[in-house]
Amino acid sequence: MPNNTKHLVRQQFGSHSADYITSAVHARGYSLSRLLDLLDPLTDWRVLDVATGGGHTALAFAQRARAVVAADLTRPMLQSARCHIEQQEGAYVDFCQSDAELFPFAAGHFDAITCRLAAHHFPDVTAFVRESARVLKPGGLLGLVDNVVSGEAKIARFVNTFEKLRDPSHHWAYSIEDWETFFFAAGLSVTHSELIRKEVDFDDWASRMGVAGNDLTRLRVLLMQAPDGPREWLKPQQVGSRLVFVLTEAVVIGHKPS
Repeated sequence: MPNNTKHLVRQQFGSHSADYITSAVHARGYSLSRLLDLLDPLTDWRVLDVATGGGHTALAFAQRARAVVAADLTRPMLQSARCHIEQQEGAYVDFCQSDAELFPFAAGHFDAITCRLAAHHFPDVTAFVRESARVLKPGGLLGLVDNVVSGEAKIARFVNTFEKLRDPSHHWAYSIEDWETFFFAAGLSVTHSELIRKEVDFDDWASRMGVAGNDLTRLRVLLMQAPDGPREWLKPQQVGSRLVFVLTEAVVIGHKPS
C-alpha cells in the first residue's frame, strides 16, 4: 500500500481496534457463518486470514482447521485480536503483521485464504488477489467478503464518498462484477458469488470510527438527502428514534486450478 494509505489505516484502526472486537457486524454477521459454510475447511488445512481486524474470522476457522494465521497491517489491531482469541478455549492462531498486497509467505503454502470486510481499504485489490493466488496451494480457495456498490458509476461514486467521509482510510468499494473480474485475472475460477443485504444502525456505524460533531451532521445529511439512485441502493429510513440504512456485502469464492 502507498505510505499515506498505510498511515491512514494504521491511524484509524489503531485508535479504534477495541471497537472491532465488540462490533456485532464483525463478530456475528451472517457473512461469517456463510463464509465458513462455503469454504468448509478440513481439519488438516492451513488458513490465512487477511486483514483480520478483531480476529473473528480467524477464530471461527481455527475451531475447524489445523493451522490459522491472522495477518493485519496494524499492530494494535493484531494485539487486540490476540487478546480476544487467547481468551477463547480450544483455539490456537498465529499472528503476523503483513501488508495485504505483499505476503511474507512462500508460494503454495495455504489451503484457504479469507478476507472479510476489509478489502475496501486496499489501494490495489488486484495485487491482493494475485498474492492470494500465489500463496494458495493448487486446488486452494480464496473466500472474499466485502462491502460492494452498484455497477452504476454515479451510485458507486456517491456510496464511496459517503463511506470515505465516515472513514478516511476507506479506499474504494467495488461491484460484485468487478470482484469476479479480479479473480479471473489472477487465474482463479469463481465457484460461488452472492449478495447479502444488511441493515445498519447509522449511529453505531458512525461511532465505530469515532465520527462526531460537524462530520456526523454532514454524514447524516448526505444519507438523508441522497439522490434517487444512491437512495434506492442505501435505503435510509427513520425507525422510531433510529436512522437505519442498508449496506450490501458480496461473498465471492475463488478456486486455484490444481
